[in-house]
Amino acid sequence: MNVRMRMAILATATTTLLASTIPARVHPHVFAEARLDVVVNPDHTVKSLRHVWRFDELFSSTVLMEFDKNSDLKLDDAELKDVADTVYKSLAVYGYFQMVTVNDKDVEMKPPAKLIANYDHDQLIIAFESEPKKPLKLSGKVDFGVYDPSFYTAIDFTDDANMAVENLPSECTRTVVRPDPDEAIKQNQSKLTDAFFNDPTGTDMSKIFATRLELNCPAQG
Repeated sequence: MNVRMRMAILATATTTLLASTIPARVHPHVFAEARLDVVVNPDHTVKSLRHVWRFDELFSSTVLMEFDKNSDLKLDDAELKDVADTVYKSLAVYGYFQMVTVNDKDVEMKPPAKLIANYDHDQLIIAFESEPKKPLKLSGKVDFGVYDPSFYTAIDFTDDANMAVENLPSECTRTVVRPDPDEAIKQNQSKLTDAFFNDPTGTDMSKIFATRLELNCPAQG
């Protein structure tokens, strides 16, 4: 499978989850460390989500081989743009792996204007910023994260500090939630069909395992 095809099915999951609860044939092939910054406006609405993903050296080297058209063992600006455009088109069908909910109800996000690709210390870095389609007020329980519809790539937040909030209102609390796989399955047993256990890549339920940033704010009338 070439890099372009891999990018077409990039996904997010945790290594622990995959090792303990998912059938053996489903496991990540690509790994990345992530950072998410939620930017809040003065009126307590969400301005944007800023994502940065740093991919593992093995996958990054395959990207280099695929996109280094002039064979100079580096990615110039034009080649990096090709990488970014490929990822952008590939992830569009998955909503760029973003999970945003208010009181457990999905929030629609605008597609990012663009993705930026960089290659630093033998690692591919992807960055993008997105905004809610409609004003998103911090009220009640608001969750942010990424999740994996195909369990192909493990994009993980290695430190709680990598899920941050800029201008968090003083009345709100911030928590990083790392679900226990067994507990997540138990709590969502009624929603999980045989199809999930037979082929989890064909469902949308992998988001129940995703690490998420949970903000709790006083409910607005």
